[in-house]
Amino acid sequence: MQNAKDSFYVALRARLVAINPARTVLMRSVVRPGILVEEAEAPFGQLPADVFVLRWLGLGVDQDLPSTLVAEEVEIVYSTLGTQSFGGLDRGRKLSAMDEEVLGILTPFCTPKLNYTATPATVMLTKVFWDEPVFGAVTGVRDRLTRSVRVVVYSYAEGSGPAS
Repeated sequence: MQNAKDSFYVALRARLVAINPARTVLMRSVVRPGILVEEAEAPFGQLPADVFVLRWLGLGVDQDLPSTLVAEEVEIVYSTLGTQSFGGLDRGRKLSAMDEEVLGILTPFCTPKLNYTATPATVMLTKVFWDEPVFGAVTGVRDRLTRSVRVVVYSYAEGSGPAS
């Protein structure tokens, strides 16, 4: 499933750069597109604002098909404090803009599966595809508005098992 997770993340990152190249984050002295995979970063005390954080959740396998189908749920968490120039009073608008970006980066609901352990990445035989997003309720803690979106990502296993 790692190739599917990597392919999903890289596709969303490329789509985000195309939709909003200004959405970036400074991590370890490097400016990067504003989307992170939680398990691939150092632990945060608090999630960064105005950035999409992918958090991989449960895994499921269906072996009753001609090819094994693997599914893993991902949660995309994002929050905003608004902008300083508006005293944070625009945080609802900022969150709505991020909602639209999430829809944009998730569409279309598929991407080619690539193996990123090789350089350059090699195209695999199947695709990665996912369900429509399910938006959670907005939560507010002090000045921060947060939302999470859940998506189930699917991939057929290639080669030696569900890790493909």
